[in-house]
Amino acid sequence: MPREAAKQVVAILKTAGHRALFAGGCVRDRLLGREPEDYDIATSARPEQVEALFDHAVGVGRRFGVMIVGHAGHDFEVATFRRDGGYDDGRHPRNVVFADAVEDSRRRDFTINAMFEEPETGEVIDHADGRRDLEAGVIRTVGDPDERLAEDRLRMLRAVRFAARFAFTIEAGTMAAVQRHAPSIVEVSAERIGEEIVRMLTEGRARTAFELLDESGLLDIILPQMSDMKGCTQSPDHHPEGDVFEHTLRALDQLPPACSPTLALGVLLHDIAKPACRMPKDDRIVFYGHTKRGALMAGEFCERLRMSRRDTERVVFLVDQHLRHCSAADMRPATLKRFLRQDGIDELLALTRIDAMAANGDLSHYEFCMNARDSIEETDMRPRLLISGRDLIEMGLEPGPLFKDILGEVEDAQLDGTISSKEEALGLVRTRYREKM
Repeated sequence: MPREAAKQVVAILKTAGHRALFAGGCVRDRLLGREPEDYDIATSARPEQVEALFDHAVGVGRRFGVMIVGHAGHDFEVATFRRDGGYDDGRHPRNVVFADAVEDSRRRDFTINAMFEEPETGEVIDHADGRRDLEAGVIRTVGDPDERLAEDRLRMLRAVRFAARFAFTIEAGTMAAVQRHAPSIVEVSAERIGEEIVRMLTEGRARTAFELLDESGLLDIILPQMSDMKGCTQSPDHHPEGDVFEHTLRALDQLPPACSPTLALGVLLHDIAKPACRMPKDDRIVFYGHTKRGALMAGEFCERLRMSRRDTERVVFLVDQHLRHCSAADMRPATLKRFLRQDGIDELLALTRIDAMAANGDLSHYEFCMNARDSIEETDMRPRLLISGRDLIEMGLEPGPLFKDILGEVEDAQLDGTISSKEEALGLVRTRYREKM
């Protein structure tokens, strides 16, 4: 168990004469009745002393007093009690001064993250009234909120994420400071912003997170295209819920905790291009081309946040294809099977269900696809190919790009059920491509 291994690390530090405590999120989560994801340890030991005590200790932030200690199959952050110097870059202190637990608690972001725990007794050491705020359900900075947010601009996003995750409120002074500092979020690296956005989307209560982003002014900076959704009305027959912004919030509300980041981003961005593509037609409102344009915008957003190429491609696929299932009932068998066997189809169908439930609740297209997928045997969905390029060469055809078209046409016929043997496949090729032999 991580907790037992963390207690052993603390015991080793204490045996060597150092003070050592559990710190931050693990204390908060235990008090909330949650299993901590990891255990951070704060200690009076200096980095070189920590390194001398453990065989597996790496200085990831040695000049800031931070070491990673590997013990009993787990990695723990072991940090020296410190007081931070001034900040120049909105993230890193110019210098640190090693101090005690009281000073260490004062440098932390929010009161609920500034508590310590004696591992053996479970005693909570609370120099910032974090337990009071935890019990009241409040996110409040330690000390002056303007100073805390200026030290690390990412704390604005963390305030939103914690408030959404725990169903807490952001204390008025802290929220006012976030609103004042919101434009400075551009000083934070795209990767760090992306990590926070993904966590907001996947930790549960994604709708609340994005409502708070909107209230704080951060949404206008991070994803202004979503702000553009406000007032972008839709045809009430398909979207009785209201404008595109409300639809997207309702979709986010259905994201299950621990869902994949790509599904979450697909849900967030699936209608991102609707404001740019909106146009009235007769008595309706249409959004021609919003899937293709949305796919481009989604790709740009993911690339800006430095997401992996694989995840970016998956999100682009989800946005691009999120309405294709609506024509599934009219597809020829080969087209339907190719559609249903695509890599990422599970996430795509999950998105289509969320999209429908956030609108008029019509699941008929989704259910058709699910029933079709369940009823088609895997051998029919991905049948063994009847012929190969070697067969085409033996028939006298020249290798080249045409081979791909021929083999695709043969597979389509196989998927449609019009041919089922190699002889029939060869006959199809002879009929269609005799002049090229």
